[in-house]
Amino acid sequence: MTELAFHNSATRQREIFTPLDPQHVRLYVCGPTVYDLAHLGNARPVVVFDVLARLLRRRFPRVTYVRNITDVDDKINARSQESGEPIAAITARTTADFHRDMAALGCLPPDEEPRATDNIAQMIQLIERLIANGHAYAAEGHVLFSVSSFPGYGALSGRSPDEMLAGARVEIAPYKREAGDFVLWKPSSDDLPGWDSPWGRGRPGWHIECSAMSWRYLGTDFDIHGGGHDLIFPHHENEVAQSVCAFPGSRFARTWLHNGMLLVDGEKMSKSLGNFLTVRDILGRGAWAGEAFRLLLLKTHYRAALDYTVERLEEAKAELDDFYALLARDLPQPEADDALVAEMAEWALEPLADDLNTPLAIARLRDLRTLENVATVGGSATTVLHRIGRDWQPDSGQAAAALRQAAALLGLLGGDARAWRQGGEGDSAAIEAAIQARLDARKAKNWAEADRIRADLLAQGIVLEDGAGGTTWRRA
Repeated sequence: MTELAFHNSATRQREIFTPLDPQHVRLYVCGPTVYDLAHLGNARPVVVFDVLARLLRRRFPRVTYVRNITDVDDKINARSQESGEPIAAITARTTADFHRDMAALGCLPPDEEPRATDNIAQMIQLIERLIANGHAYAAEGHVLFSVSSFPGYGALSGRSPDEMLAGARVEIAPYKREAGDFVLWKPSSDDLPGWDSPWGRGRPGWHIECSAMSWRYLGTDFDIHGGGHDLIFPHHENEVAQSVCAFPGSRFARTWLHNGMLLVDGEKMSKSLGNFLTVRDILGRGAWAGEAFRLLLLKTHYRAALDYTVERLEEAKAELDDFYALLARDLPQPEADDALVAEMAEWALEPLADDLNTPLAIARLRDLRTLENVATVGGSATTVLHRIGRDWQPDSGQAAAALRQAAALLGLLGGDARAWRQGGEGDSAAIEAAIQARLDARKAKNWAEADRIRADLLAQGIVLEDGAGGTTWRRA
């Protein structure tokens, strides 16, 4: 197998991936703050790192994928005050919504999904270590990280001190020693969530939450930390500072992966622009929309900016239609240990080893579709075989089996092919009855009636396809 290599945001270069423990790869990804429905930008890292986790599980004996839930945050508090809904109800409802929406995009759950509120004790321990190590100080019920105490601050983001001050949107407060110092712990009034601590009743800052949860579930050093590009500063920069200063000698995450921004119609999502879309908005377009949106995301390299448009979603749906049309055929099923099937599937997945190149992997799925079409209905595969440098001559069913195997790692084409083609509103029993009536009319050589039934179904958006195995139908 080709060695895995990723673009490490920390070193700004492509590196061969060498896990700390080849028997156990550890991955941490920043999860949602649960106060509202997930928007399209929230979904992109979930899909990207779902594919990464699947790839790592294919390569290594054990993988622990941790993605947190932020359920204590000022945004949640504000939403509760605005709506009157209790905080616990908001976080429970929106967490369930998040799980439902991500499952609809074909994402598997992480191995661990810690909640911030279940890890307050670990956060307090980290803060105490930072104070003891001279990297944090208490002031007026707050505890703050002293940025100047850590010479490596800014290395991950590559920002100058002035840029970091501007990017952090720092709060001007008299209890700060320096303007760039950030909050680890802050006091809570009686109407806000709070926990007892050595510094009084209060709640954690956002950044310390991920440091504590990654430490608890993955240790002081682990392999990969992922998240959106917008989190590099200040969130991930602050995570590094907290974690390596709490545990001298630690390097925290060895490899950093960041996905690019998602735009809508060429612009950053904004409620004021009217282009703010949630995953639920996409899913409302039909049963096909979750898988189509996943394919749309994966057709762009994860580090590049991605522009969502309705047209691109419909293009992804049309491409899935073509894949499922092939898989809906009555094809022979190869033996489970078919060497050629395994070789073709591995070839299709090979681009993922090169910094998770999903666009090229999807292009190779198209080549497998071409090879299956040639094997099934005839024609020439010379162009495809010349391009890929292989002399494969698969029998009918082999390329389709390889297609399914490879697509499964991408979280695609796992549905029932016939159900996909017949998806939509309508009475399938009535459609089947009409098809039988047409067959009866053809047996009776009543061609006019058979044609009338076909035309009537077509007017309803139902396309009939006659083949050796009988008549099947799909929605136009």
